[in-house]
Amino acid sequence: MNKNDAIINPVKGKKTPYLSPVAVMVSSQTDIDMLCNLTSLCDAYARTLMMSKVHIGYDSATDFSVTGPVVGAPYAVMLLETLVAWGAQKIIFLGWCGAISHKVRIGDIIVPTGAVIDEGTSRHYHADEGDIARPSPDMVQKTKDHLKESKTAFHEGVIWSTDAIYRETREKVRRFQTEGVLAVEMELSALFTVGKFRNIEVGGLLIVSDELSTLKWQVGFKDERFRQSRVALLERIDSLCQTLLQTQP
Repeated sequence: MNKNDAIINPVKGKKTPYLSPVAVMVSSQTDIDMLCNLTSLCDAYARTLMMSKVHIGYDSATDFSVTGPVVGAPYAVMLLETLVAWGAQKIIFLGWCGAISHKVRIGDIIVPTGAVIDEGTSRHYHADEGDIARPSPDMVQKTKDHLKESKTAFHEGVIWSTDAIYRETREKVRRFQTEGVLAVEMELSALFTVGKFRNIEVGGLLIVSDELSTLKWQVGFKDERFRQSRVALLERIDSLCQTLLQTQP
């Protein structure tokens, strides 16, 4: 596949801000607000990026960027491509997911080691439906090490990425349960695929917001454990980004 054959490409214009090598993509606006308040990003420069915003930290305390909100594989990839064109080389995606495995519950944290491709965007980057897209092994290892050092419990394993939340059928859930898939979300298989295509490092962190493992939808968006896990993880994003910055070549 010719990477240079596209008619429209992400570009860095004269007035485009330069990004630090490390960027965080966040699915929820609530989590973006919380993360900005936990760091000096609340005072950082921000600009509109498509239907989202990018918050850019330039000082020594917060020299990474945060972008979001992010919903769905096509839009996530549009943002990712732009962040890469603007200078990002290591990207962490922070999102919510629905538990499929009976071992995973609302409020649990997952470090994805792969994502089943059940969305359409990855196919345009030379990946096939049903394949498993993989994150950067180094990003996965550093994320796991960081969580262990802070004594934060987590699961690790393959998740399922779909375009259609209203077509998460019982048949599919049962099949993915037999294959050991932990949870379902909408963006990561495309982000992992494009990370490989663009030769940049992409990793992910997911928090379980709801459960489908019993084939009935159990909502946990207002669950106190879900809220506490989000706060705990957001409090660690800053130090994880600093670790990733220190390992830049």
